[in-house]
Amino acid sequence: MTTVNQPSRRDRLRPAEYVMLSGVMALFAGLIVLMVTRDPLIATVLAGLVFVVVIIGIAMLVLAASPNSTPEGQLDSPGTGND
Repeated sequence: MTTVNQPSRRDRLRPAEYVMLSGVMALFAGLIVLMVTRDPLIATVLAGLVFVVVIIGIAMLVLAASPNSTPEGQLDSPGTGND
């Protein structure tokens, strides 16, 4: 049997951090709109919209910032010209 590497606690909690960050931003935007318009329906709709936009933005940034793996040929001979 092979042992499977378990992700660290930090790696397991990373998605929760992104959702909490998005939730805090949505709550902030919802409270600002609620104070300005005094209409809970508009504040709720805007908070939901901000939540979705922020979570998609964070996901796109995480995808763009993830490091690429080393190409197969470069592992054996690093001086081949594709580094």
